[in-house]
Amino acid sequence: MSSETLAPLAQAKPAPGVRIKLKAWRRTSQLAMLALLGQWSFYGIFRCPFIVPYVSCQNCPVITCHGRILTMFWGFWLLLPLSALLFGRAFCGWACPGGLANQMLSGLGAIRKRGRSLFARLAPWGKYVALAAALYVWFVMGQPRSNVPIRVGEFFGAVALTFEHANTVWLVRSAVVLGFLVLGMAVSAAWCRFACPTGGALELFKRFSLFKVYKTEACNGCDKCLKVCEMATRPEEANCTNCGDCLGSCPQDAIGIGRKKS
Repeated sequence: MSSETLAPLAQAKPAPGVRIKLKAWRRTSQLAMLALLGQWSFYGIFRCPFIVPYVSCQNCPVITCHGRILTMFWGFWLLLPLSALLFGRAFCGWACPGGLANQMLSGLGAIRKRGRSLFARLAPWGKYVALAAALYVWFVMGQPRSNVPIRVGEFFGAVALTFEHANTVWLVRSAVVLGFLVLGMAVSAAWCRFACPTGGALELFKRFSLFKVYKTEACNGCDKCLKVCEMATRPEEANCTNCGDCLGSCPQDAIGIGRKKS
């Protein structure tokens, strides 16, 4: 292909309207799921008596948490792997309240570490380590209670008492989660990219997904998509959540959405 043919491609401008419209839909979806799952997510970090939150709700003494209502339907936890088989890690980018919190915190940071450094390549394996640890605690250790959530009328007072009376393992778990949330102000979406066990599980399923944001053979590796991505990745690669923020960012028009043509 001649330089004259390549020139128009190199100068092609992205279509920001596509990205803006899809992002508006995504934020709407995230806010709707925040209303549905937000309280449960908050309780899981600050009051859940188990080391691995969200999976033992029917045995939980915190009756004010509505996680027991959500999980009383046997099919609830089947929705995550089903969504992964259909849409990859879209739950992380479109529905997870924790993902929304990480994205908001990442927007506050003055320094947003992205790119393809050795750290950025190796750190994503941390979520598989977290997944293995969670499965070990849940199945091998039998998901022991490591905290007695003190009940008082005021929520934040109860949170303070919960931390005061928790044992070391629960405190370490909570400190790690909160620490990664704070780290996300400097290192973009640190929890979602490097430490979330749910993200690790969905990452394993997403390779079989039917619908995805993908790159075509026209990709020349310019990394324009990586620069607009909150997860600091490219379509189909590790940590891609099919959020669609990269649509319209590619000067080669090498990014698509839907069923990838073979």
